[in-house]
Amino acid sequence: MSQHRHFIIHKPFGYLSQFVNNQKIRRNKKLLNELGDFPEGTMSIGRLDEDSEGLLLLSTDGKVSAHITSKKIEKEYFVQVSGEISTDAVKQLQEGVEISLKGVKYTTLPCKALKLYLLPILAGQTKKVKDERHRPTSWLSITIREGKFRQVRKMTAAVGHPTLRLVRVRIGNIHLNDLKAGEIIEVDNFELNKLNP
Repeated sequence: MSQHRHFIIHKPFGYLSQFVNNQKIRRNKKLLNELGDFPEGTMSIGRLDEDSEGLLLLSTDGKVSAHITSKKIEKEYFVQVSGEISTDAVKQLQEGVEISLKGVKYTTLPCKALKLYLLPILAGQTKKVKDERHRPTSWLSITIREGKFRQVRKMTAAVGHPTLRLVRVRIGNIHLNDLKAGEIIEVDNFELNKLNP
């Protein structure tokens, strides 16, 4: 039986979290296989949408994927939002907000959310956001255990602060740290088994 392989990557802005282009996607979309030579059967564990950046784990092992995408594992995001976010809005995020999933109303689970007063230093910024001279922005840390479609973006929009930039910085105990955009590190099973926070 062949040994499974696992990778940590910093997904750049503008890439889809997949390897194969299906017929629903325009041909000019950037896919993960453009970043490196991955073994057959490699899958992304969870997803980051095209406009999001940061930590993405890849594996050839479906069991590892199921464990990481479960609610047992925290996923932390640094989020730049439009406007000066209030304490009340942060509290709403913490307690859960109503979002829409395929037209059905859903209330997000309670999560960790806090305003960052020091701007995060993120390696390899791959997206230029609006100039703050036109409108102030705020940075948040949001940590969730679920992963609904575009959930964090929908959460910040629900409290009146659309997301301008979204960077996943942690999955369990694995951190993005100073991994540059597009950089790939192969890891072993032992490192992935330390995921529980």
